[in-house]
Amino acid sequence: MSRIPFEQLPADVRQAVADKTGFLRQAVTAPGGMNSGLGCVLDTDSGPVFVKGIRADHPQVGAQRREAAVAAHLPASCPHLYWHLELDGWSLLGYEVIDGRHADYAPGSPDLPLVEAALAELQGITAPADVEIKQAVDRWAQYAPPGTVQHFDGDALLHTDFAPDNVLIAGGRARLVDWAWPTRGAAWIDPGALALRLMEAGHPAEAAIEFATRFPSWRSAAPEALAAFGTATATLWREIAEQDARPWKRAMAQHATTLARRLARDGAPAASSGRGTVNSQVSASSRDLTP
Repeated sequence: MSRIPFEQLPADVRQAVADKTGFLRQAVTAPGGMNSGLGCVLDTDSGPVFVKGIRADHPQVGAQRREAAVAAHLPASCPHLYWHLELDGWSLLGYEVIDGRHADYAPGSPDLPLVEAALAELQGITAPADVEIKQAVDRWAQYAPPGTVQHFDGDALLHTDFAPDNVLIAGGRARLVDWAWPTRGAAWIDPGALALRLMEAGHPAEAAIEFATRFPSWRSAAPEALAAFGTATATLWREIAEQDARPWKRAMAQHATTLARRLARDGAPAASSGRGTVNSQVSASSRDLTP
């Protein structure tokens, strides 16, 4: 998505922001995060404010509105949303500025206990009933093996995207950012999503799964559920890599296939018909993703 500087917003939009923040001294465009048409840090009378925005007619504006709606229900580790404005063709969110760096997931990183603590805090949050957010059973329905999608059902509030860019380290804690895809579902899904990102950072599948077992939700999940998650994740990333063959997406697809194979082998009961489905789908994915 192309990004514009704050000064190019319509005058009435800039004035509406100033009405919220006080006098605007400077606006500095933030690097990265190109899913927003506007991303900047404002120096204002009320302190620094991070503003992200998107045109109201953009297909992704619904994701930003979900992010705003769920903000009040997030744990304390997440940045505070000050305000949400919609006018003159723009949707803007004003956030607490987190002066931090992206998390380092490499094996042995001192950030890993901080990320664990942030996810443990989130694991205790129930998805708000009064906010229309995605359901895990719907998000994974076309990827999960037949007859297994019910395992994804639950009441936990999920983040689902633990890319290092979405976790900031600041003040001795990990802060979860970018809530464009809040999801209601089984709590064990987030530890599984994090495990895949740990593999991307160099952890073997065994170590990534061991990290996931630190969370009670993962330990108590049915083996069939974890196997279904593995297959669904491998199928999803295979589709992503087929649509966009950039190296990092192909690598993620390979990691997902490895994770799925390990969860199928170690998780699903040998007599389960679901296991046969998982193994056959993962084998096909493995062949197709071989360079």
